[in-house]
Amino acid sequence: MNVEFIQALDDIEKDKGISKEVLIDAIETALVSAYKKDFGSKDNVRIDISTDAGEVKVYSRKEVVEEVENENTQISLKEADKIDGKYKIGDIVEIEVTPGNFGRIAAQTAKQVVMQRIREAERDVIFDQFKEKEDELITGTIQRFHNDNILIDMGKTEALLPPSEQIAGEKYEIGKRIKLYVVEVSSTSKGPRILVSRTHPGLLKRLFEIEVPEIFQGLVEIKAVAREAGQRSKMAVASKDKQVDPVGACVGPKGMRVQAVVEQLNREKIDIVKWDESPEVFVANALNPAEVIDVKINKSDKIAEVVVPDFQLSLAIGKEGQNARLAAKLTGWKVDIKKESEIVKSPAKTKEIEKSAQELEKSLDEFEESSEMENEDLESKQEELEVQAEETEETKPEKELE
Repeated sequence: MNVEFIQALDDIEKDKGISKEVLIDAIETALVSAYKKDFGSKDNVRIDISTDAGEVKVYSRKEVVEEVENENTQISLKEADKIDGKYKIGDIVEIEVTPGNFGRIAAQTAKQVVMQRIREAERDVIFDQFKEKEDELITGTIQRFHNDNILIDMGKTEALLPPSEQIAGEKYEIGKRIKLYVVEVSSTSKGPRILVSRTHPGLLKRLFEIEVPEIFQGLVEIKAVAREAGQRSKMAVASKDKQVDPVGACVGPKGMRVQAVVEQLNREKIDIVKWDESPEVFVANALNPAEVIDVKINKSDKIAEVVVPDFQLSLAIGKEGQNARLAAKLTGWKVDIKKESEIVKSPAKTKEIEKSAQELEKSLDEFEESSEMENEDLESKQEELEVQAEETEETKPEKELE
């Protein structure tokens, strides 16, 4: 190595942010391995690199002992005295053993180490950059296909879009720019592994955050998202300002905002519903566009029993149960949908009606009995009054004579 190489390390430190001391330590470690490999040495050696002149020297380190058992790591006190009389038992003696052609080996090794460290530093920078973008939206260009995987060009690195994260039926063409949701960023020996998705519910959420200013400003909050990618999604929103309609804000004038998101998701249908603290109201809203008559909540079993008009049953359930399934995902409640006529004709309802009729009939009987008793009491009192009247008439002439 030479002075120019040392100066190059200074430039690398400035441009790449890799410490010069760290690079020199790494070069010295690599040179120890290179020396032992190329010269078959088993000695305990130390490499010294002069940062001024760029010179590289190899020193064999040996411990001073009374009796040598291992010539590779030990030296006798007598031999140590020949080098310098100051050494004592237990001291370390360093003897220069630099080979004549070691400069060439040192230069090649140093270059390899520096290049490796630069690559590692760049990987670390990319990893840190994309690690911050986990759960965020990014835009990339479709670069190539590998088996069923799609590799996305992100500039300095590639992102992986596996089959499980691709929208079924969506066309992916090389050179096409698409928006993606960053699911996970992990570090590997070959660099950062960036896993992206087109099916994640978070993608829908982030797209609405871009299209709807009220969400960005914090006036409207996305409470929950349920998605069957490429087919249909449901999103529950709430407003922090009573004057702002959360659903209307997300739909936008003439549906422009929601339509912009639909275009980004391969024409996926999106239902936007109003979130509510009441589970009964929220479940009813989640089944939109179906009309709901009644909702009863079973908290212990986490079941919402929903009653809909007969003609709305198929709409509430949806094609292959999709509407009900998405409503369940959105609300977190298991949704049990029944039509109105089933509730009326059900055995439980019939028993309830019969029980009510029996109670009503019993009440009427009690009322009639009470009325009859009151009538008998009235008749008895009337008879007593008539008797008293007759007695009064009979005694009246006598009183007049007196």
